[in-house]
Amino acid sequence: MRGVRVRILLTGVNGQVGWELQRALAPLGEVIAADRNCLDLAGTSSIRRTVNAIAPDLIVNPAAYTAVDKAETEPELAHAINAAAPGELAQAAAACGIPLVHFSTDYVFDGRKSTPYTEADAPNPLGVYGATKLAGEQAVARAGAPHLILRTSWVYGRRGHNFLLAMQRLLRERDTLAVVDDQFGAPTWSRLVAEATALVVARWLDRPDQTATSGLYHLSCGGRTSWHGFSAAIRAHLAGADTKLASLTAIPTSGYPTPAARPTNSQLACDKLAATFGVRLPDWETALALCLEQNLRQAIK
Repeated sequence: MRGVRVRILLTGVNGQVGWELQRALAPLGEVIAADRNCLDLAGTSSIRRTVNAIAPDLIVNPAAYTAVDKAETEPELAHAINAAAPGELAQAAAACGIPLVHFSTDYVFDGRKSTPYTEADAPNPLGVYGATKLAGEQAVARAGAPHLILRTSWVYGRRGHNFLLAMQRLLRERDTLAVVDDQFGAPTWSRLVAEATALVVARWLDRPDQTATSGLYHLSCGGRTSWHGFSAAIRAHLAGADTKLASLTAIPTSGYPTPAARPTNSQLACDKLAATFGVRLPDWETALALCLEQNLRQAIK
């Protein structure tokens, strides 16, 4: 595919990463943005037929069931979207002889490791969400199509439902906020995930053999913080414009019980991606500042 504009089937276009990918992938070719009406990943029977009708040169699949706690009571739906659908997409890609890019999560790990997780570390998910995402990774790898599986972590953005937007709202509405301070990871801006993905894909497709570099890669921001630390950074950025913001209190995980257990350590080592494709995201604090500065510029216009 060297130097050729490609036809890209993009799923999950209403999600945080999918929305950003529509713009980021556009320079590579024609992006066919498939929402639920076009491609229902909850029902796998029509996936291969839809892929054949669209006839893409590349499939990019950021679509996922991401309601971590709700997945505990909807395991069948989570499995359909996170495990069965990626497998069907990968089999369709293999049948058509085209490559596939699929996104996964830090929640495939149990968080017991004290240092950043590498691609060689054995997964051990704690809940349904992580287990179904791991099953999706395995289904993609088994299908035999050239593929990239990109694991990311703590994704936030300027639209949709995510920690950044929720925290900005709560800081303005509440007097005090208690936030977990013993779960660690790297918050990652969805726009940077999309832009890095586009760069990786361009370099991957420019190689004569995508199979040689197929496999699993970690793609997240650098550095390490807790949810409390992330919240404090958000609050600090708001402080210049808002005179009254909630105070923050650090609490342990036990003080905020949830239906699904979270990994204590979600930090991902991204050296493999940097070594293979020359792509590395900035530190999480730099990324957050870029994201919030963009918000400020939009507010001024």
